[in-house]
Amino acid sequence: MPIPPFHFGPGAAIHAAAPRYVSFLAFCAANVLMDIEPLYYILTQQYPLHRFFHTYVGAALVAIWTTALFAVSHRAAKDLRLPDPFNWQHLGLRAVAIGATAGTFSHILLDSMMHSDIRPFAPFSNSNSLLGVISIQALYASCAVSGLVAIILLGVQSFQRESS
Repeated sequence: MPIPPFHFGPGAAIHAAAPRYVSFLAFCAANVLMDIEPLYYILTQQYPLHRFFHTYVGAALVAIWTTALFAVSHRAAKDLRLPDPFNWQHLGLRAVAIGATAGTFSHILLDSMMHSDIRPFAPFSNSNSLLGVISIQALYASCAVSGLVAIILLGVQSFQRESS
């Protein structure tokens, strides 16, 4: 996928399904962190673009780092009494960890379907059995549709809260 926007659709849907338990902000942050790796290799013109952090082992580390970054930032923001415009300071650590993990693992899953240089199970295997399982157009469409479904679900949930 290009740098994360299409990844956000499934993340929004996961968040919409369980908003108290999955941080969409952590999901997005983890996806952006994941794509620093291929961005670096694009800028330095090195192939393959997707390396260690585009494996499930690397993704687990990115999820841990994202969660730790939120925890440290949360503490610092509270100590410094910083404003909270996105309400991120009220996120629970479990929701952040679940969001970050869902973000990194779904990132690998989606990228495995379209990038030939991904080895998701490395260092245990160099295979990528998901490559080409669906067309790139269908993959993009499914990500976009999941984002639209999420917007609708979140809108309905917001309407229900306001009606109560």
